[in-house]
Amino acid sequence: MLIEARNISVKIGTRTVLKEESVTCKPGMVTAFIGPSGAGKTTLLHCLGLLLPIDKGSIYLNGMDITNYNTFQRRQFWQKHVSFILQDYGIMDEESVAFNVTMKSSLFGKRIGGNKERLLQSLDQTGLKGRESELASYLSGGEKQRLALARAIYKDANILLVDEPTASLDKDNRQLVIQLLKKFARRDRTVVVSTHDAEMIAASDVIHELKFPT
Repeated sequence: MLIEARNISVKIGTRTVLKEESVTCKPGMVTAFIGPSGAGKTTLLHCLGLLLPIDKGSIYLNGMDITNYNTFQRRQFWQKHVSFILQDYGIMDEESVAFNVTMKSSLFGKRIGGNKERLLQSLDQTGLKGRESELASYLSGGEKQRLALARAIYKDANILLVDEPTASLDKDNRQLVIQLLKKFARRDRTVVVSTHDAEMIAASDVIHELKFPT
């Protein structure tokens, strides 16, 4: 799905974070938001995902203005179209690896619900096969990042919004995550990342640089 920001401006308190910023993120591509810390990369990512209201401008999904979606419409957008991988990964340490992927359990929480075949495929692709019964708290930071990717692969969202996907990862995990993001995009999905990582930037199809508003 094509997602766009058109001339959006955002203020947080008295500080202008984004000023008349525009970007088009296309399916089949990895779009990277780059720029110095504090230039608005994460803010723009959150605006595209309707996590943060904007003061001016519009957000479009396949040419349709979704800027003023109400609470129900935003929830539908999140459920049907978009997956987020934010810097805390969104992992529930007290739950199993499998539950963190499917987000479903049986009535009494004894078994993991959802599609088992898709679950195993997503874990296999992210190098976590065979660990579905482990508690997520046992995973390293790199493994938790891959677990968050497994959740997105399982959901098969049209749009994947990722904040600093390779931050604090070792070389092997960094390359694995980058390749997984590229593979996800090649399935005609829209992948948008906020990043400082030179390897992630080099692997991206489109670079959108943000600067401090003047």
